Amino acid sequence: MSNRTLNTLRPTETLELESGLSLIPRIKLLLTIYRADKSVSPIDEWKFKRSLIEYIKSSFSITIPEEDLEIRKFKDLNKRKREEPVARGRLFVHELGFLAKVIDETEYDVEKADKKFLEWRRVFVENLNGIELNLEGIKFKLNVAVPVGDDFEGMKKEWEEINAFGARGYQRSGRMQPDTVVLKGMPSRWFAETRVSSKPSMLVTHTIISALGKIRNLHVAEDNGIGNDADGDIISGLHCKIVVRFEKHKDFFDALKVLCGRSLQKQGSRLRADYDVTWDKDGFFRDARHQIEERKRILGREVEERDEGHRQNSRVSQFSSEEGWRRRFKV
Repeated sequence: MSNRTLNTLRPTETLELESGLSLIPRIKLLLTIYRADKSVSPIDEWKFKRSLIEYIKSSFSITIPEEDLEIRKFKDLNKRKREEPVARGRLFVHELGFLAKVIDETEYDVEKADKKFLEWRRVFVENLNGIELNLEGIKFKLNVAVPVGDDFEGMKKEWEEINAFGARGYQRSGRMQPDTVVLKGMPSRWFAETRVSSKPSMLVTHTIISALGKIRNLHVAEDNGIGNDADGDIISGLHCKIVVRFEKHKDFFDALKVLCGRSLQKQGSRLRADYDVTWDKDGFFRDARHQIEERKRILGREVEERDEGHRQNSRVSQFSSEEGWRRRFKV
C-alpha cells in the first residue's frame, strides 16, 4: 500500500489498499433515454449502444468499450406514457490518460487539478445531455447526470447546510461535523477471510478501510441492494454494506473525496466493484448508542416502577393490618 497521504492524490490517480485491492479512478454517468418522436417501436439496446459509442468517439475522441456502457429497457414499456423514459443505463470512462494534458499532471497543485477535472466532466456531461440519436429512423433523446455518490462538492454543500440549519443526528453547532461514510455494493468475498468464509470479516474490513484514516467505529453487514440505479435481481450475500466512522472530520473528508469517482478492483482480476458511497446523515452510530441508552433508561424506569409498586403495596398492607389491629383492640 502507498504511504502517501490522501490529500495529495489527483483525481486520475489510483490508490493502493491492502489485500490486493485498489481504488481506480473513473467517470460514471447515469443515462435516461426517452422517445424523441411519435414512434412506439421498442428500443434496441444494442443499436443504441453502438450509436452512442460512435458519437462519443467522433465528438470527444474517447473510445468506450461495450462492457463499459450498460443500457436496459424498462420491462413495462407497453404501460408507460409517451413522455416517460423507455430505458436507462450507466456509462463508464475508465481510461483517463487523455486527461493528463487537461489537468496538467506535472503540476503539484492538487486543488487546481481537481477543479480542472471537474470542469472537464461538467462540459462533457453538458455536451452529452439532451442529444438525439437516430436509430434507423427512430429517434431517442438522452438525459445524462452525475450520480450523487460521485458529486463530492454536492455532498459537501449538503452537510454544510445541515450543519447550519440542523437535522436529525446533528445539532446546530459548528463542532458537529460529519465523520461517517456509508459504502454499499462492496463484494463480500473481497472483505472475507480467505479459506475461512465468504462473509465479510470485521478484521479484514478494518485492515482495508484503515488505509483511508483512523477508524472510531465500524459496521459490516450483508447488502442485498446496490442502489437506486441498480437493475435486475440481486443475489443475497454477494455484496456487503460498510459503515465506517472516522476519528477526525479531516480523515472523513479525505476518505470520502477519494472514494468518490472511483471503483474497487482486485489484483489479478478485471472485475471492478462499482459501489455506492455517501455520508451518514442519520447518525448511524449515534442512533445505535442512543437506542442502547434508551433501553437502559426504560429498563431502569420499569425497575423503579416495580420497586415503587412494591413499596406502595407494602405500605397498604401495613396500613390495613395496623387499622385492623386498632379496630380489634379499640375500647
